[in-house]
Amino acid sequence: MTKELLGFIGVGRMGAPMARRLIAAGYSLTVYDTNEAAVAPLVALGATQARSIAQVASAAETVFASLPTPEIVQAVAAAVATGNRVRTFIDLSTTGPRVAAEVGEALAASGITAIDCPVSGGVMGAEKGTLAVVVAGPRDVYDRLKPALDVIGKSFYVGERPGQAQVVKLVNNLLSVTALAITSEGMAMGVKAGIDATIMLDAINAGSGRNSATQDKFPRNVVPRTFDMGFALALSYKDIRLCLEEAERLGVPTIVGNAVKQVLGIAKATQGPDADLTTIVKAVESWAGVEVK
Repeated sequence: MTKELLGFIGVGRMGAPMARRLIAAGYSLTVYDTNEAAVAPLVALGATQARSIAQVASAAETVFASLPTPEIVQAVAAAVATGNRVRTFIDLSTTGPRVAAEVGEALAASGITAIDCPVSGGVMGAEKGTLAVVVAGPRDVYDRLKPALDVIGKSFYVGERPGQAQVVKLVNNLLSVTALAITSEGMAMGVKAGIDATIMLDAINAGSGRNSATQDKFPRNVVPRTFDMGFALALSYKDIRLCLEEAERLGVPTIVGNAVKQVLGIAKATQGPDADLTTIVKAVESWAGVEVK
């Protein structure tokens, strides 16, 4: 049976590997990105290049989007609504609950169902198809889309309302960055005390202090000094800001979260907004007078 033709808008660092996996799984894709160079490799794999967002939304009933900021998502969603075929808009971006709800309401006025569907797991997860795919929207629509979502990762259905999946994603990102920030402090302390960084990580990973930073980011991106996790400080700062704003709206205290936001802000100011998230350790290293390597 021929699989559904899908649209895909935004084929950057995260979008491109997800789109490649869908093509490899037998889906026909119509793709659009403002960067034509990003589209070319997908066209070589059999995708059709669209010249506008509206053209994507006039070619496919289901349109995926993987975009960097809430403002861009809102603009793209408005353009999608001008298409004459699209019926479902799946937003893989991290926008925050408020924007997800607003996008859902705006698209519903045009007869389009919005699926709040942020993903987590980074570029490597996108390439391997191991992303955590958190989904909020009508259950019947999710059930229909699940085969395509399974191509890009493991999906978790959390509720009917757009915005609920965003809450899960923002909390996940807060926990991930918190682990990275506190591990930076702990590892700098150990290295300054004369302990080998790799041995220290091995010991921690065999004990109760292990986390995503000690098990993955530090051995893969920090100790070798590659700093190539593939996620920018500015985007992480955006995610943490959105998380804390939603926590305040809900009346949940975020004392630790606000401290992490401050550390991220310092790293963004000293390393540059486009620097890799793992360079957060460099802010701690500069104060401590050591390098974790």
